[in-house]
Amino acid sequence: MTETTPSATRGVIPILLVAAFVVILNETTMNVALSSIMTDLGVTERTAQWLTTAFMLTMAVVIPVTGWLLDRLPTRTVFTLAMAMFSTGTLACAVAPDFTLLVAGRVIQASGTAIMLPLLMTTIMRLVPGDHRGRVMGNVSMVISVAPAVGPTMSGLILQVATWRMIFWVMLPIALLMLVLGRSRLVNVGEASRTPLDVMSVPLTVLAFGPLVYGLSTVGSDAVAAWVPAAAIAVGLAGLAAFVWRQHSLQGSGAPLLDLRTFTHRTFTVAVLIMAVAMMALFGTVIMLPLILQRAFGMAPLQVGLMLLPGGVAMGLLSPAIGRLYDRVGPRALVVPASLVVMGVFAFFATISLATPWWAVTLGHVVMSMGFAAMFTPLFTVALGSLPRPLYSHGSAVVGTVQQVAGAAGTAVFVTIFAVQSAAAPGGEAEAMVAGARWAFLAAGAIWTVAVVAAPFLRRPDGDPAPLPAAH
Repeated sequence: MTETTPSATRGVIPILLVAAFVVILNETTMNVALSSIMTDLGVTERTAQWLTTAFMLTMAVVIPVTGWLLDRLPTRTVFTLAMAMFSTGTLACAVAPDFTLLVAGRVIQASGTAIMLPLLMTTIMRLVPGDHRGRVMGNVSMVISVAPAVGPTMSGLILQVATWRMIFWVMLPIALLMLVLGRSRLVNVGEASRTPLDVMSVPLTVLAFGPLVYGLSTVGSDAVAAWVPAAAIAVGLAGLAAFVWRQHSLQGSGAPLLDLRTFTHRTFTVAVLIMAVAMMALFGTVIMLPLILQRAFGMAPLQVGLMLLPGGVAMGLLSPAIGRLYDRVGPRALVVPASLVVMGVFAFFATISLATPWWAVTLGHVVMSMGFAAMFTPLFTVALGSLPRPLYSHGSAVVGTVQQVAGAAGTAVFVTIFAVQSAAAPGGEAEAMVAGARWAFLAAGAIWTVAVVAAPFLRRPDGDPAPLPAAH
């Protein structure tokens, strides 16, 4: 493995962090702009939602391939590919004459985005010594949390003075600048291998993660027939079983597309389990709070955005400090109390009513965001730090895939419980919606007990991780 000097480390990681911020910021910019796009391009709300759905589906399908990609190609080549795809997709969106080409541009954007975060995490694991990873992973957590929070606000401000196309025109020069800087200044980290691409595994990723994420994201939606989510999830689970079987059979030759030996490391498995539950809770809360604040409390979108912005900013600002603290005290001292704090916030949200003041909802969201901040940095660091070096890229791909699937699952759980309980609740529409939201948060608290129980089993990796498990 190639050794990299500290000066090279200082040059690589900041470029990757800024590039990751740009591509992750893009994920949430469309939510506010959908209404303008519907009017401009003459599409219905059901059609417009494909801008988000297609993005999620592409991410879910491409991320499992990044483990092989990061092993096969040099760092600079992978970065160039990711940012070139993102920039091309951004330009396509900015000039798209119709909705079909706009969706195509979002798919190209998502392909670049799916590569960037695993590249960032894998590079950090290869460059940064174990006793300093918490601090650097804190910066990654800041990017991951602040960018989605700022996205809708940025879109709202742009839409006040320009059309939705300006959102893409603002992003394009920044993306191109990062592409040029990365191409000229990045150094290759590690050594590329000659791992062959298994042609059967690629369509299996499409068959597994595509229908699974689509089915979960459409549960409770009025835009599709009632049988569609169940059928899609069934197809996805069957595809996932076939994908897992194929990867296991390829381990003997040392050429799986996604090396599932990552799960033979207990600490990695525990961290990923907690991360999945946390992502379910985070995505579910992100969709539930704006829903009830707008439809039950009658607030305008801009008000809701401003109410929820402090939580995202607090999570981001706290993450670097959490990373430094992790380097000193390890994961359990942070994750165990943080999981209890998040449980307390779920208990509070399960008592929400129309009489609950807006500031209490905002405060609850800020406290929950701070709890997530105290969890995500240790979880990222522990999960990847517990793996041997040859599995870093595959571990990053597993983490990214789990984030996508768990996020879709969390949204499905919240929306389904909300819809069912709201329909059954007595009283007016607003009261019924709040009652449904209470049940959704109560269920989230029940699921969250998994994170509370699992948190004490986390431990800091001791020095160099165990050797790569033997292939079977």
